[in-house]
Amino acid sequence: MEYPSFTQKHKSLMRKYLTNDIFKKLKTKITKNGFTIEQAINSGVKNPDSNIGIYAGDKESYKIFSIVFDKVIEEYHDFDKDRKHLSNLNSEDLNTPYLEELDNYIVSTRIRVGRNFDNMPLGPAISKEQRDEIQSIVSNTLSSFEGSLKGKYFSLEGMKEEDRLSLIDDHFLFKAGDSYLEEAGLNRDWPSGRGIFHNNEKTFLVWVNEEDHLRIISMQKGGNIKEVFQRLIVAIQNLEEKIEFSYDEHLGYITSCPTNLGTAMRASVHIKLPKLSLNMKLLEEIANKHYLQIRGINGEHSNSENGIFDISNKRRLGVTEVQCVQDMYDGVIELIKCEKDL
Repeated sequence: MEYPSFTQKHKSLMRKYLTNDIFKKLKTKITKNGFTIEQAINSGVKNPDSNIGIYAGDKESYKIFSIVFDKVIEEYHDFDKDRKHLSNLNSEDLNTPYLEELDNYIVSTRIRVGRNFDNMPLGPAISKEQRDEIQSIVSNTLSSFEGSLKGKYFSLEGMKEEDRLSLIDDHFLFKAGDSYLEEAGLNRDWPSGRGIFHNNEKTFLVWVNEEDHLRIISMQKGGNIKEVFQRLIVAIQNLEEKIEFSYDEHLGYITSCPTNLGTAMRASVHIKLPKLSLNMKLLEEIANKHYLQIRGINGEHSNSENGIFDISNKRRLGVTEVQCVQDMYDGVIELIKCEKDL
């Protein structure tokens, strides 16, 4: 195993911190699940435009390859290795009053978290049998949900055409990942072991074995942010009755991509800001003030359409879930005020 042939196009944080000397120290190390530094960095090596460039194959990866992961995490999250992550899923600590005028600007609200089974490899190192086991446990657990969370599970393998088209129409269906996920080993055995659950009202959604074992999503039209958060928390609590999720007192909830560590939460709105869209400098100033990320309506690397943006929290590690949602709410309130002033 040789040191990668990096080019001037390689700008990832992995490339920044993986020196030849560090690579020599790590190249013979291997986790109990058989994961190596070569596998961890493959996505960043094969995709020169990658921003992060490194994935974990299991919880142990963050310790065995810590000499690189710690530096990447510290720069991305501004969170050093001696700090502890704190979780807070109490919706009563939120200060996000619902104002009817929010619905004039907010098209929809969506809050999701990533979760992975404890004592199971993460997506880049998992076996087909382990992935199938996860799908079986999750689908059985979800089938027991009642009330507003009651719904149906759809396995991607052997899916009926009518179900596939319905999930596409609702924008629920996920496909084999992009080149970043492909080179990270996250598309192996596709579509075996993958599936989607949604409740009857289509306000609660779970992706199984996409990038992480679970992506748990709460969403609805309009701007009642607290209601979306509360639904998510109830769903997480129901799942935790049957499943133990991987957690670390320093890194928070363990995820395959280090950008999602901590809360593993992305709280977002699709919001109409046609006037602000003509002044991106001001829009970015407000977003940065509240630790927000601006995306186009179709997600990362997409453009705004008709002045509609996807606005979400940027901080995930070292802040609580309540703080993530509060960042988003406070920023959205200021963005709307500015849009009205314009």
